[in-house]
Amino acid sequence: MLKLGKFIAQNATVANLVGRQQLVATSRLYSASAASSDSDFPIDITNPYEKDPQQCILCKHSIEPHYKNVKLLSQFQSPYTGRIYGRHITGLCKRRQEQVEQAILRAQQCLLMPGYHKDLDFLQDPKLFDPERPIRPHKY
Repeated sequence: MLKLGKFIAQNATVANLVGRQQLVATSRLYSASAASSDSDFPIDITNPYEKDPQQCILCKHSIEPHYKNVKLLSQFQSPYTGRIYGRHITGLCKRRQEQVEQAILRAQQCLLMPGYHKDLDFLQDPKLFDPERPIRPHKY
C-alpha cells in the first residue's frame, strides 16, 4: 500500500486523478463567469428606508404669503393675544416665516387684520398646525 501511494505521488497529475473532461468543464465555468462579470455589479435601487425631505406647508403647495390674504395669515396668529406663532410651532421654513411675519405686520398696518386678537370670522377655520403641540418642542 505504501509503494502504491509513492507511485501515484510521483507519476500522477491533477488531470489524471480528476479526469480531463471534468477539468475542462470547470475551466469553462470559470472563464464564462469572468466574461459575464456585469451581473456581479450591484443593482441601483432607491433606499426604501429613506425619508422624504421635509418641506413647510407653504413651500409644499407653493403658496406665497400676501398681506391681502388675511384668511391665510390669520392661521399664523394667536386667537387670544394676536401674537405671531414662531417657526417651532408653525413648522415653516425660515424664508416663509419671515414673509408671513412681514405680511401680517403690513396687513395690520393697513387695518386688514386686528393687532391684539384674531378676527372672529376666522376662528372656525381648519387648523394648519396645533399650537399646543409644536412641531419642534421646546427643550424644557
